[in-house]
Amino acid sequence: MVQKDKTLETPQVDGEPSPSPVSGEGCAEAPGPVEGSGVGAQPTGHRKFISGVVEGFYGRPWTMEQRKELFRRQQKWGLNTYLYAPKDDYKHRMFWRELYSVEEAEQLMTLISSAKEHGIEFIYAISPGLDITFSNQKEVAALKRKLDQVSHFGCKSFALLFDDIDHNMCPADKEVFSSFAHAQVSITNEIFQYLGEPETFLFCPTEYCGTFCYPSVSQSPYLHTVGEKLLPGIEVMWTGPKVVSKDIPVESIEEVSKILRRSPVIWDNFHANDYDQKRLFLGPYKGRSTELIPRLKGVLTNPNCEFESNFVAIHTLATWYKSNMNGVRKDVVMTDGEDSTVSIQIKLENEGSDEELETDMLYSPQLALKLALTEWLGEFGVPHQYNSRQVPQSGAKSSVIDVSSMAAPALCSSTTVTTVFQQPIMSPAIPPLCLDPHSHPMAKRQEDVDEVEVEKKDSDEEPMEMVVEKQDEPESAAEADAEDKLVSPILAEKMAEDLKPMDTDKESLAESKSPEESIQEDLGSDIAPMQTDDQLKQDVFVPGPNEKPLFIIEPLTLDDLSLLAELFYLPYEHGPKAVQMLKEFNWLRANSSVVSVNCKRREPEKVAEWQSRADKFEEMCCSVIQMFTRLSNSANRTILYDLYSYIWDIKSIISMVKSFVQWLGCRSQSSAQFLKGDQEPWAFRGGLAGEFQRLLPIDGANDLFFQPPPSMPTSKIYSIRPYFPKDETAVYKICKEMYSEGMEEVPLSDQDPDLIGDRLVGGLLTLSPDYGFVLEDEEGICGYAVGTVDVKPFIKKCKLNWIPFMQEKYHKPDDQKDLTEAEKMMLSFHEEEEGLPESFLSNFPSLIKVDIHAKVTDPSVAKSMMGCLLSSLKANGSLGAFCKVRQTDKRMLDFYSKLGCFEVAKMEGFPKDVIIMGRSL
Repeated sequence: MVQKDKTLETPQVDGEPSPSPVSGEGCAEAPGPVEGSGVGAQPTGHRKFISGVVEGFYGRPWTMEQRKELFRRQQKWGLNTYLYAPKDDYKHRMFWRELYSVEEAEQLMTLISSAKEHGIEFIYAISPGLDITFSNQKEVAALKRKLDQVSHFGCKSFALLFDDIDHNMCPADKEVFSSFAHAQVSITNEIFQYLGEPETFLFCPTEYCGTFCYPSVSQSPYLHTVGEKLLPGIEVMWTGPKVVSKDIPVESIEEVSKILRRSPVIWDNFHANDYDQKRLFLGPYKGRSTELIPRLKGVLTNPNCEFESNFVAIHTLATWYKSNMNGVRKDVVMTDGEDSTVSIQIKLENEGSDEELETDMLYSPQLALKLALTEWLGEFGVPHQYNSRQVPQSGAKSSVIDVSSMAAPALCSSTTVTTVFQQPIMSPAIPPLCLDPHSHPMAKRQEDVDEVEVEKKDSDEEPMEMVVEKQDEPESAAEADAEDKLVSPILAEKMAEDLKPMDTDKESLAESKSPEESIQEDLGSDIAPMQTDDQLKQDVFVPGPNEKPLFIIEPLTLDDLSLLAELFYLPYEHGPKAVQMLKEFNWLRANSSVVSVNCKRREPEKVAEWQSRADKFEEMCCSVIQMFTRLSNSANRTILYDLYSYIWDIKSIISMVKSFVQWLGCRSQSSAQFLKGDQEPWAFRGGLAGEFQRLLPIDGANDLFFQPPPSMPTSKIYSIRPYFPKDETAVYKICKEMYSEGMEEVPLSDQDPDLIGDRLVGGLLTLSPDYGFVLEDEEGICGYAVGTVDVKPFIKKCKLNWIPFMQEKYHKPDDQKDLTEAEKMMLSFHEEEEGLPESFLSNFPSLIKVDIHAKVTDPSVAKSMMGCLLSSLKANGSLGAFCKVRQTDKRMLDFYSKLGCFEVAKMEGFPKDVIIMGRSL
């Protein structure tokens, strides 16, 4: 072991230039495995350092095609290793005993061959720890048989993983082994020797990070046993101080290396997002000094679940590694050559930045991010579309290969890529379906963020912010029936983990559907009820010879990508622009009293400052929306599909926040209050969207913030703004059209065109305009949301200032005859309206009315409209809101139900011909 430690500390070879962290393609190739070097032997030439990617997340595994693309990128960027360990692949973890079918074997052989062709070391990992009996020789034999099969595929490197499992041993194992660590080490050593002591063999312990070590890293009996008993040729994986480590200090690695008696391989979860379905990490690799490199055996990043979102994570890891790939120690004196030039450049890059000045002299995260984004930008303009359909296939239905008859792996692999040129998306006539999230939860916790203090603070908490039940993906009835017949009851219960089989190119090509065609089935519950089949069948507008296009596509820019990365930055921090937006919104919200409509003493300077900062904040919001539009129209649909649900989510919340700030600037009351909520942590979603949600008055209304994207990406943008008197005609028109939809008799005459508007929304628009919002698209107003914070004084105002005017406008009809719908409306102005009981109004004081035109097919805008209206009401003290719906109006009953309103139980004093629906705030 001493000899191996010396190997890791070997100084730079004389005459060999140190690679530049900013030279891109000019960087030296990463060293590959040292041929013929035994355990602990002094290598010749480059030291061996494992660098690359581990596919080790929970959630849908990557496709074969994506993995082959990964190998191409790794080779290009100078990384050398891929570790196959997808948690939700049937035969990697849950059904680890089962052998691969013929078709699966062909795919694995092709994959291993592809890795070799690109100079990538393929490490096959298996996770038997969920249910293995260590003392049972049949279990050990099953493990050997499985790895024998994989070795016949051409795989030479292996890993045994015992992460995320129960520490308790079964009674049979307790009789044989003195501890859990002894059991794991025993089987790992046996497998290592059985396979002929391969050059690369990894072991992932159950205590794989500092926080999991009991009672501590230095005093952990488990780690001491691993260090003492594990054979020296086996490398140990480690995630750092935490599962997701913000920083990995040099001292922490030196400490664990001493216990393990070897330098660890870092399994880095820094960019992993499988624990939070709303977070994505596009920031640079950081928090790991390049001085770690000579103290480590390797680094493998376990990145985002969405393959295409990992360009930055992997690219910046490569830049980090290449900046010190020869393992230069800090006591090595740098010459006046290339390194000094690079150091000066990095110093200049860091001047004036917010990043800590502890950035080492060889690597700058900001510079690495800029390099990655610049290269990534070129990918967005290349028309491309993966055929990435996953085909369910359980291990129980697979035909098993006889290992003895396995031929050597063929090297003639082929990949079919469907390239589609996609025209810009212009039509709103697309059915809004729901995308089933690909990511799955892994653990719990996130740093507490104080509502007033926006900046992230150092915390001992992990970035995981909540525990969410895993969502089972839909499967066909036939598949479900077959599964029930073939899987035992015990295994069927375990299948609740939503595992995925290995996908195969042949199965994918057989179905050959584009992601737009094969995207998740419609969940139905969030489709706006006002759309019609005719509108969904509308053709996309195609300009004629003398017509202008609806708009000109603006290409994605580097500034757009930089903004995207800063909105989805890193687990423990937002990017600078995101932090600035949070600070500005927080300030505008906290100082809104200076511009309130009933502010007694207005101070012009403070009002001007507020309006100026509000304008700048609106510009920042618009830049996010513009980025969304440009990205949605990018030619590379492959990248778009992986990013779309995230950019849709941030676009939606930013739009809502922008509208709320506009309302604050012209309609808020001086009594506006923003109380700090005491909700449980799982009431919030993660990431920047969650931060903004917490700053809105209705922060706990998760259903309004859950806005699934449409099935096919669209760049259609709707805007919400406060209502102004000039909007009355348009609102009246929508109110009339939507009220009349589906009715046999149109309840109006040419003489009374405003009757419906006057009856349903006129009073609110006239007497309570401070709580009004309108929805606009490129053609004009297409929806409205109006209300009043307290219905009791509002009714009094109506009796004095609205009803008399209406009685004069509409004469009382003769109520002795059968009345038309129009006459009934006119009569209502002349009759005393029943008041609602006080017991009800004390909990639901606010009256609301929301409606959206049938042409709007995006269900999320209705939620945003409701979110803006309820935010304005709650900011001014409302505890709840209610609306009145005709018993026969199924459309509006359905509409309000999907916006979180529920039918209030009948109470004495309730009107008989309407249904009261309420929502608590």
